[in-house]
Amino acid sequence: MTMIERLWIDICPIEAIPARGCRVVHTQQGQIALFRTATGEVFALDNRCPHKGGPLSEGIVHDRQVTCPLHNWVIGLDDGEAKGADKGSVRRYPIRLEDGRVYIDVRLVPVSSAA
Repeated sequence: MTMIERLWIDICPIEAIPARGCRVVHTQQGQIALFRTATGEVFALDNRCPHKGGPLSEGIVHDRQVTCPLHNWVIGLDDGEAKGADKGSVRRYPIRLEDGRVYIDVRLVPVSSAA
């Protein structure tokens, strides 16, 4: 059986992400955009639109979606999928909120367990 090991990294206080806005985290794998909805939910996606690589972090956050600033593609924050007739997706990262802080799991490592 293969298990997933999570590596939670403390990123910032939730207040550091503006409501209906974004904060970008730079990693070795690239930029991760942390989005905060009007209701305080936080989501993490790669900061590249699946259409032409536009910076999703500069898009408009509405409900649980973000609209890319380049060509108006709408991406679901909860699933990373393009909406409507558009096709494509971006990588999502697990988020954990604890004691007013945002933690992100940026590394999923498959771990084999002995059977």
